[in-house]
Amino acid sequence: MSSYVDSRAIGDATVTVIWDATDEWAPQMQAPEAEWRRAMPGADAAGELLFDTNVVHVALGAASVLLDLGHGDAPERFMKELPLRRSPGLLAGLASIGVGPEQITHVVISHAHFDHFAGATTERAGRIEPSFPRARHFVGRAEWEGDLDRDGEGAALAHHLGALERHGLLELVDGDREIAPGVSMLHAPGESPGHAIVRVDAGAESFYYLGDLFHHTCEVEHLDWVPSGRDQAALLASRERLIAEALPRRATLLFTHLDFPGWGRIARHDAGVRWERS
Repeated sequence: MSSYVDSRAIGDATVTVIWDATDEWAPQMQAPEAEWRRAMPGADAAGELLFDTNVVHVALGAASVLLDLGHGDAPERFMKELPLRRSPGLLAGLASIGVGPEQITHVVISHAHFDHFAGATTERAGRIEPSFPRARHFVGRAEWEGDLDRDGEGAALAHHLGALERHGLLELVDGDREIAPGVSMLHAPGESPGHAIVRVDAGAESFYYLGDLFHHTCEVEHLDWVPSGRDQAALLASRERLIAEALPRRATLLFTHLDFPGWGRIARHDAGVRWERS
């Protein structure tokens, strides 16, 4: 196993996390600054922290499922400031576990922020083509139909997801939906209107991929802390729903911006809950 790929058997599934990039970000929490600074001691004077971006592969039965897609092979086309560090990339990470692009059967895009969908396409012989040509790609309807800027000149969303739509590979999802046996998208708005998380029911054990339901582990203990620009009430409701499901299952969890590899679970703590590494 390489230094940027880590796999676990979770029940009947094999779950692999692939580190894509590390960047700096200032979350600007909707919380008293003195309190969030104590909870995030690595923040600099501007409030910036190092955040990893990870993607996940799930093998369960006949399904080979990608959960989010990272920055892709040419982020400079749309990003003014590139990540501080990049791994060899998603395709190389998949190759290290013996999975080729044509073997991916399903892709779930948790929401339409660049670092979650840009790996959807690859440039081949000067043409923009789907990176995973045999996969159905699922995204919340509000992420595609509700984005008024998606067709703007040079817009990243139209560039990447538009290519999927032209190839008949994009499927819009309303609410909750099982996309493959044992793999379900769960509507979890707040980060964005169509944000989704994924539950994997793998026999006696469960796994959840949370996308950007949380951005830092301190938000688990402080459920009402959210970065600026998010729908605080909707995000709180989505977090509470996840906890009500995952806590009694003692499910294994990952979210996108955990320090790689990031495996953990939610546990009871005093009158509330907290994040525990696992």
